[in-house]
Amino acid sequence: MSTTICQVMGFLVASLGVGGSIMATAMDTWSTQDLYDNPVTAVFQYQGLWRSCVRQSSGFTECRPYFTILGLPAMFQAVRALMIVGIVLGILGLLVCIFALKCIRIGSMEDTAKANMTLTSGIMFIIAGLCAITGVSVFANMLVTNFWMSTTSMFQGMQNVQNRYTFGSALFVGWVAGGLALVGGIMMCLACRGLIPEESRYKAVSYNASGRNISYRTGPYKVGSGYEADPKARKGTGYEEAPRSEDGRRSYPSKYDYV
Repeated sequence: MSTTICQVMGFLVASLGVGGSIMATAMDTWSTQDLYDNPVTAVFQYQGLWRSCVRQSSGFTECRPYFTILGLPAMFQAVRALMIVGIVLGILGLLVCIFALKCIRIGSMEDTAKANMTLTSGIMFIIAGLCAITGVSVFANMLVTNFWMSTTSMFQGMQNVQNRYTFGSALFVGWVAGGLALVGGIMMCLACRGLIPEESRYKAVSYNASGRNISYRTGPYKVGSGYEADPKARKGTGYEEAPRSEDGRRSYPSKYDYV
């Protein structure tokens, strides 16, 4: 029962993680305009992975997608790729995990096959969670670098107006989603061991004799069935065949031959 509970809980937690990764990737609030120095503004800007938006004080919001791919920074494209790879692996892991659930019987599927499928889905969830966490962390590092560069430029008076961007809500959603997917994958890997049959665990166990140096050596004894055609097979030690005479009879030595 504990294996089934661990497997189902891992499936549910990983499902939340994959759903959160999809939500975070689609959100437009990966970076938001910093309003620390100017809390009252007529225009508020925020950006996502796929488009940038501007919200006016009147409530009107206008979003414009990125019409270029090569013109975007390389790290920005890497974040996109990481999030997409994590989502694809997470969805494939969910499909495999559905068929691997112990409470669902499909034909005559053995427990060994379910254990392998559970382990495969767990590894997929772990990789998906790592991809999401890595992608969000790389984007956050880019924001921190640009924030301090913009702050330095403003203090030096190089520019009169400089928009600084800080963490958006999508980053926190992505971090939580990646952590949930990672935890769900670990739970699936732990549930895999409980699905392995007991007889397959001790298949390779060898049993030795209790003595220290016990060796069994077979001798030259040959077991016969008693129906050998050759009478020489039953000869013993010290037996010699008597010579034959001219008429074919055997001649045995007499007692006078030993004198």
